[in-house]
Amino acid sequence: MLRSFTYKSLNIVEKRQFSASSYVLAQNLTEKLVQKYSVELPPNSEIHSGDYVSVSPYHVMTHDNSWPVALKFKGLGATQIKNKDQVVLTIDHDVQNKSESNLKKYSNIAKFSEEHGLHKKTYKAGDGIGHQIMIENGYAFPGTLAVASDSHSNTYGGIGCLGTPVVRTDAACIWATGQFWWQIPPVAKVELIGKLPMGLSGKDIIVSLCGIFNKDDVLNHCIEFTGTEETLSSIPVDSRLTIANMTTEWGALSGVFAVDETLKNWYKEKYEDPTHPFSRRSDLYKELTTKEPLKPDVGAKYAKTLKLDLSKLTHYIAGPNSVKISQPVTNLSDMKVDKAYLVSCTNSRLSDLEAAANVFTAHGPNTKIADGVKMYIAAASRTIQKQAEENGIWTTLLDAGCTPLPSGCGPCIGLGTGLLEPGEVGVSATNRNFKGRMGSKDAKAFLASPAVVAASAIKGYMAVPNDVKIDHDPTGIVEIGGAEESEESSSSPEAAATVEMLPEFPKKIRGELIFCDQDNINTDGIYPGKYTYEDYVSKEKMAEVCMENYDSNFQSLVNPGDIVVSGFNFGTGSSREQAATAILAKGVPLVVAGSFSNIFFRNSINNALLTLELPSLIKLLREKFPDPDNKCLTRRTGYHINWNIEKSIVSVTNEKDEVVLTNKVGSLSKNLQEIIIKGGLEGWVKSKL
Repeated sequence: MLRSFTYKSLNIVEKRQFSASSYVLAQNLTEKLVQKYSVELPPNSEIHSGDYVSVSPYHVMTHDNSWPVALKFKGLGATQIKNKDQVVLTIDHDVQNKSESNLKKYSNIAKFSEEHGLHKKTYKAGDGIGHQIMIENGYAFPGTLAVASDSHSNTYGGIGCLGTPVVRTDAACIWATGQFWWQIPPVAKVELIGKLPMGLSGKDIIVSLCGIFNKDDVLNHCIEFTGTEETLSSIPVDSRLTIANMTTEWGALSGVFAVDETLKNWYKEKYEDPTHPFSRRSDLYKELTTKEPLKPDVGAKYAKTLKLDLSKLTHYIAGPNSVKISQPVTNLSDMKVDKAYLVSCTNSRLSDLEAAANVFTAHGPNTKIADGVKMYIAAASRTIQKQAEENGIWTTLLDAGCTPLPSGCGPCIGLGTGLLEPGEVGVSATNRNFKGRMGSKDAKAFLASPAVVAASAIKGYMAVPNDVKIDHDPTGIVEIGGAEESEESSSSPEAAATVEMLPEFPKKIRGELIFCDQDNINTDGIYPGKYTYEDYVSKEKMAEVCMENYDSNFQSLVNPGDIVVSGFNFGTGSSREQAATAILAKGVPLVVAGSFSNIFFRNSINNALLTLELPSLIKLLREKFPDPDNKCLTRRTGYHINWNIEKSIVSVTNEKDEVVLTNKVGSLSKNLQEIIIKGGLEGWVKSKL
């Protein structure tokens, strides 16, 4: 996704030599963190949203999928881990499953760990959820960049670490080469205003954000949370972790808070506790307290700014079965509750367990869960459970009738004990409430804070833990920034920086645009699911069935060398790689869209299919070729796209060969060119080995 933006709106802060360009932009925090961990950059270069880079992360974590990643690693021909210090292995997803096949998988992971000398950073079932282990042990640390083969890697942003997910092939690539490719997404700033009222939590903040800004406002963005010192000091670190965690459900690729005194004091408390795992990492603590933390440059540009007034928040709840629907809990006070959950990487840290225990205690001695209600609890890690047991929190929850589960994912992802049955209503402190995710598709799942979960379990209906009376209108505001606007660029190709080109890579790509005018074309529409698990499907067959479920006319209308252009969120749905390889088999070298599903985007580059994200082009084509009845799904336009890769400029010409659109796009780095030349990521890794 080479994200389009215009030079005329960029903020020039100083002149430096950068290839053919004499201008360098102010960097935001995300760009600085990526710059810190990027490798093989041209001398004196600075990177920005839209640029492709090769990144060597501080750490990479894999969980139960470590064995599939190991098989990919072996399939690449790799025999040694490039950098053992990067690798963290955890077991957390299916820990309640004692089947022979699952235990065999865990055994294979343990054996692989021993063979490659990874045992010091390998954690067993019951040790805790991988993201919590990353934070507790300093593998995710302020001012660093860490990744995991799990969508909730965003969590690390709560402690000032840029965390983002990678797919399994990426993880295997990092094991083998120490690096992976990434295109820096557009960055959105979320400006928090006012102070968080007492009794509310990070869950109330993120649930309200997901509900207020529910039009894909931050889809595939990185997010930076900002505010005054007074505002941010009212948000504890555990709440920041919850907020960062659920930026995933909001549609973002990361969500990060800058390092501040609140965070430093949080680490100081951990460092001074000799029983805490982090207390062994004095080197990290010294770095945190002695070095100036990274922060955005003055004048740094953001794709958009979203504002939320915390002082007007109350206890919020999301659902049913969607994070995009949120409202004050009091609006649902007549909703009966069957099951309550205090589990997962989102809200099962010590402060979360304590918040729930305090609700039971506040209702008086011997307060129990309501008749007919079941409540499940699981600590985020073995360390947290031990702390909860030592200070009495765990006992309070057990005495109230809660059912304990092992430290792991469990019901949050529909595994193990306590799933929702048909017709049941569940209120959960987890992060996802997709239909059927936590059990039956005929159940209703809601998301709320630990305090609301506990109060609802006590009453048997949706309830708040106290009589908080606050204005229910936090008044969300969106301001669109110039750097992400998709206007026609006034800059000329001569004004752009020259990209270093490999001799084998074409300097320009040109082709006629074939318009598939629909948003949310899913991977089943691109490559039918009935072929997904058929082995050895020929290239010719893949080309034949490409877009079969979208439009039967696609096959006869599209020729090799044509460029497919579609709407927004292209490639949503399952993670099947064939959605990308089928398009390549058809002879299409490039797909242009308003936006892409991130999984499809990564699968495309990993398989040597180029993508461009140009929302302005979609607007232009929809005005030129209106189709209100959606009768002509695929059409040849007579328009051509011209991508000058060397200059990072895209222009579009109409049937009269007149230029109708020009956009500056992110640079295609030499490393990414090499991946495409080698036929994808696996070929590139093999060449490196």
